[in-house]
Amino acid sequence: MRSTPRDLLLKMFEAAVAAAQPEHCIAPHLPPHLPPHVPDAPPGRGRVLVIGAGKASAAMARALERHWPGPLSGLVVTRYGYAVPCERIEIVEAAHPVPDAAGLAAARRMMALVRGLGPEDTVICLVSGGGSALLPLPIDGITLEDKQVVNRALLASGATIGEMNCVRRHLSSIKGGRLAAACHPARVVTLLISDVPGDNPCDIASGPTVGDPSTCADALAIVKRYGIDLPANVRAVLESGRGESVKPDDPRLARCETRMIATPQMALEAAAAVARAAGITPHILGDAIEGEARDVGKVMAGIARQVARHGQPFAPPCVLLSGGETTVTVCGGGRGGRNVEFLLALGLALEGRPGIHALAGDTDGVDGQEEIAGALLAPDTLARAWARGIRPADALHDNDGHGFFGALGDAVVTGPTLTNVNDFRAVLVLGED
Repeated sequence: MRSTPRDLLLKMFEAAVAAAQPEHCIAPHLPPHLPPHVPDAPPGRGRVLVIGAGKASAAMARALERHWPGPLSGLVVTRYGYAVPCERIEIVEAAHPVPDAAGLAAARRMMALVRGLGPEDTVICLVSGGGSALLPLPIDGITLEDKQVVNRALLASGATIGEMNCVRRHLSSIKGGRLAAACHPARVVTLLISDVPGDNPCDIASGPTVGDPSTCADALAIVKRYGIDLPANVRAVLESGRGESVKPDDPRLARCETRMIATPQMALEAAAAVARAAGITPHILGDAIEGEARDVGKVMAGIARQVARHGQPFAPPCVLLSGGETTVTVCGGGRGGRNVEFLLALGLALEGRPGIHALAGDTDGVDGQEEIAGALLAPDTLARAWARGIRPADALHDNDGHGFFGALGDAVVTGPTLTNVNDFRAVLVLGED
């Protein structure tokens, strides 16, 4: 291996992010071009309207404009700092992961835009991770402030992304298929960049254009499971069934189709190709790994130690690649981050074992609520921390992975990547030194 372990890990992460860039993957999935007007159609019909939400949605809109030859217009909402210039599609920014008034205003405008469409019209919906927080449109009886309270509670609870989005869908007037239902009878084509384990369209941005088989009772069970204290009016919406989502067999969704244009698996395969080119055998352990970040870190450390010591189940040198979305049950007052929490637990379990290096990061460039993608771990990480008077176990207990790796100069900072296929983890096992 000519490059250093650090350089190789960074190249793999960069390749994973590049594989999910809308510019590279959107064109093959566009529906056939439609003329701006259909003969004998009412004025304004037969048009193409673009809507969407997510961290990658602005970049998706720009790519769509470049590859779409005819007229179009629309509105897309993305995270603050993730906007890119578009000529025909309006881009607005809002808050993530806790929604704000800008997102609420964008959601209201989007619903107004799709009203009155006809069967000759086509809606192209650009959806990516983060869209759930970026399109907050509470159901009647719930305020934006209520949604913010619920979101914060969900984020701190340890619930999986699927569980969180189930609750969100049943408190919304736009998620859980409601946006697609509002587009009826127009044709709706949804282009998805997946950031969720299993690539379930219902869970990507809480499925605004996808029928939802889950129920208010399911949402209540999740709330009970994690001991989430809901405001009384929010609980009433779920208990009464008023928050029921649009189901997959709803006739208003008959002209809706979804196309997955980028997934975590694609990103992992791109990273694997970089490893092979460097003479390192890649092993993709899974693109949908979930669980508490610190627990996943311990398990991955056990596998890496077995590889290094016994050559089982893989012979070194190799790299163990995985994706998905771990969770963090917040107990401390640190700066958080599920990827850095994973790395810190991994490092503690490895105890400085030689020949094992790792990188973990979020492909959107933001791990938790920090403008930091993730971090790097080396065999000397714990020793360097102790030399500075930093106690790794205390940092993990305080959920302060970002503070820990930042103090060592091992943070990975990318800035907005304009895409999002969830977490990327690479554990490089070179064997016993």
